[in-house]
Amino acid sequence: MLKNFWGSSLSLAIAIAISFWFWGFNGVYIVAFLALLEVSLSFDNAVVNAKVLAKMEPIWRRRFIVWGIPIAVFGVRFVLPVLLVAAVSEMTIAQTFSFAFSDPARYAAELENGQNLIHAFGGAFLLMVAMDFYFDRNREVHWIKALENNLLTRKIAAINSISVIIAVIIGIVLLAQSDSASVGIAYFGGVAIYEIINKVDELVSQNNSGATTRNGVAGFIYLETLDASFSLDGVVGAFALSTNIFMIMIGLGVGALFVRSLTLYFVAKGTLAEYRYLEHGAHYAIFALAAIMLIKIFFHISEFITGSIGAMFILLAFCHSVVANRKIL
Repeated sequence: MLKNFWGSSLSLAIAIAISFWFWGFNGVYIVAFLALLEVSLSFDNAVVNAKVLAKMEPIWRRRFIVWGIPIAVFGVRFVLPVLLVAAVSEMTIAQTFSFAFSDPARYAAELENGQNLIHAFGGAFLLMVAMDFYFDRNREVHWIKALENNLLTRKIAAINSISVIIAVIIGIVLLAQSDSASVGIAYFGGVAIYEIINKVDELVSQNNSGATTRNGVAGFIYLETLDASFSLDGVVGAFALSTNIFMIMIGLGVGALFVRSLTLYFVAKGTLAEYRYLEHGAHYAIFALAAIMLIKIFFHISEFITGSIGAMFILLAFCHSVVANRKIL
């Protein structure tokens, strides 16, 4: 276990030291709280990451760490929000970078103005992740059988591209209710990117004569997009605690490192195989997060509620897995 967490633990120690040096005890508290917030919002992300990573070649697992960490810490949690602010405001990318450091309050306000696009894109992508799991006809293990394996569910799952059909219907309703073309573009962009990644993965797998490992490039892009879908909402929420961009990057970055450590731990220990319903709980949590992100376009919902719902599903799935394992023994 220490092997998987030594890097993230060291980063936490360094982050606490830096925070105390520059901002005192208040900075330490905010950075620690942001790290905890990131882990609580993305724990189900770690579970799904582990499922994907277990099917990838070892070289791409290493690249997920070596390349994925700077992308997650700097790219997703700083560069991507800056690009979003530049896209939804009248500022250039250079001006947005400047305001992120010189006028964080204005930057936070501009980022908040673009949060509906974040919620639409992230909600759509996560909705596709959840539905593809729920309607997977090849899945043998079911957690809540009354919901997952009833006659109606089996008939719906038998319809080709049912996830896309449902997503399109939800998108049309969302577009009509929001009356915003940009929200519609962001939503359908999330659906499209999910489908493109899956199709590329399927084509490469076929060319590899049915290889059991997931294509490295497609899997890597999928994991990074999934991470962005989870984390961008947290970036917006982080400004409620602080407008200090460095403090936010450090806190969320440390949290992201712990999520990756959890992912590697789950893969190394075969956690998903040992606790059979953990993956189910993660996807229920993802579905709840997707629904909350889409609802956030119209109403404010606290990140505490979002994190608590996700943690509840994970905890219930873990406990049920333990009970099921004892019955077998």
